[in-house]
Amino acid sequence: MEQNLTDRTFWKSFWESKKDIIFYLKPNYVFGDILAKLIAEKNIKTAIELGGFPGYYAAYLKKYQQLDTTLFDYFIHEDLINQLLEKNGLKPGDVNIIEADLFDYKPEKLYDLVLSFGLIEHFNDTKAIIETHLQFLKPGGVLFITLPNFKGVNGWIQRKFDRENYDKHNITSMNPRLLADHCTQLGLTEVESYYHGKFTVWLENRSQQGALVKALVKSIWLAGKVFTKIIPVESKTLSPYIVVKAVK
Repeated sequence: MEQNLTDRTFWKSFWESKKDIIFYLKPNYVFGDILAKLIAEKNIKTAIELGGFPGYYAAYLKKYQQLDTTLFDYFIHEDLINQLLEKNGLKPGDVNIIEADLFDYKPEKLYDLVLSFGLIEHFNDTKAIIETHLQFLKPGGVLFITLPNFKGVNGWIQRKFDRENYDKHNITSMNPRLLADHCTQLGLTEVESYYHGKFTVWLENRSQQGALVKALVKSIWLAGKVFTKIIPVESKTLSPYIVVKAVK
C-alpha cells in the first residue's frame, strides 16, 4: 500500500525524541473501561496491538485483563519494551513481539481482539488500512480502533503550531460516519463509531515552543476543561478521540 504518510525513519525519530515514555499504566488508562467491557462481553482471550510500539495496550491488557497479548510494529526497540514491562510488574516475554511490515506479513495465527491506536490516520486509503487489520482477526472477533480527532479545537492547535505533525495525518479519515461505512462495506457487524473523551489538547513539539504558545495552549486547555465539566459533552469540536468498534 503506497499511501503511507509516514515511514520507519519518521517513527524512529518520533520515539527517540519522546521523553518519559516509560511509565506505570494505571487501571483507568484511557479506553481501559471500554476494553474491559468488550473483553467480558465477548470472552476475549487473545489480542494483538498493531503499530503500537512501545506496546502500552499490549502491556495494559496483559497486566489488568490477563490476555495473551502481542505487539506488532515495523519499528521495535526491545530494550524500551522491556523497560515498560518491568515498570508495570511484567517481565520480558510476557508480551509477544512481531517486528515486520504490516503489508508484507502473513499472520501465523488469528486473534480474538485486534487493536490499533493512532495508526489508521497515517494512511490515505482508510478503508484499505482497516481491511488490513481484519487478516489478524478470528471470525466473531472484535476490531477496536482509535484515532485522534483533529477536526475540532485540538486540530486547530496542531495545524497552527505543529504543521509538520498535522500533515502526517489523513484528516479526512477523522469522520465517525465514514469509518462506520467502511466497516459495514467490509462485512463487519455490530459497528459503532463515535467521538470519545473529555476535552483536551496537546502538542507533540511542546518542548520546542516558546512561552507565549505554551501559555496559549494551556489557557485553551483550561477553558475547555472548565466548560466540559459544567456541560459534559462528547463532540466533533471538543472530543480528542474517535473510537471504532466492530465484529468480524
